[in-house]
This record gives sequence, structure tokens and C-alpha cells, in this order.
Amino acid sequence: MQYFEDYAVGQIYHSGRHRIDKAQIIAFAEQFDPQPYHLDEEAAKKSLFKGLVASGWHTAAITMRLLVDGEFKPAGGILGVGFDQLSWPRPVRPGDELRVTSEVLELRPSKSRPDRGLVRAQNTTLNQNDEPVQIFTGNLIVPRRPAALSDR
Repeated sequence: MQYFEDYAVGQIYHSGRHRIDKAQIIAFAEQFDPQPYHLDEEAAKKSLFKGLVASGWHTAAITMRLLVDGEFKPAGGILGVGFDQLSWPRPVRPGDELRVTSEVLELRPSKSRPDRGLVRAQNTTLNQNDEPVQIFTGNLIVPRRPAALSDR
């Protein structure tokens, strides 16, 4: 568990990896983003993507899972209060293996709530070729270390 005081600007955290396959792409799309280029290989070939691709929201969900299971472990969990500059610079395709890096960009103690601070982190989801497939800056509430734990 990491408290606000454990973070420093420039720190980088890594996640494990997740390989995405055709069945995962289609199952997510059927339930949450039923567009032809996420559901049907033949229709996807005729699209801008020229083949089956994962929904950006599917990529975001995988990213969240990788973050939760990765090295970035704020006390109390990853509690986001918003994000900035979300982009999907390239599509995720069947067989891609995704991983996430998170870089701490800014630390700001709360003025109104002295028990917490705000951590801004840029999260980049990369494929197996180290190409970014999703980039966003998350704004997270992170608890400060309780006084009882500071004395240890």
C-alpha cells in the first residue's frame, strides 16, 4: 500500500500483461459497443480499421484491470476523480498483448481535506511492439499516511 507521501514526480509503475483475443473483443462488443468493426470480421475488413478491433472502452477496461493488478497501489485503491486527454492512438487487434506504464506527473496535497492528496499520473497502455494504444492522465485521490503509521 502506498500513501500520498510515498509518491514522487517522475516515478514510473508497471503492470503485468494481458493478451486479447477475438472472442474477448466480440463478447465485450456484443454487450457494450455493438458496432460492426468490433463484432464481425468481414464487416470490419470493409471499415476504416481494415480488420476486427477492440472497442476503445474495452481497452480502457483492460487497462483498469492491469492497473489494479500492477505495481501502482494507492492506499484504499485506485480512486479516480476524473481524467484528461484520453486518446486511442492505434487500434487493439486480436493477439495483441497489452501492458500499462504509469508515470506520476504531479502531487498536490488537499487544502480542504488534510487526510488526502491528489496524484496526477499519465497512464499509457502499450501493445507488444511498445506502441501506445491508449493514453490518459488520471487524477486520483490518495490518502495521506495516518499519524499512527508515521510513528513506526
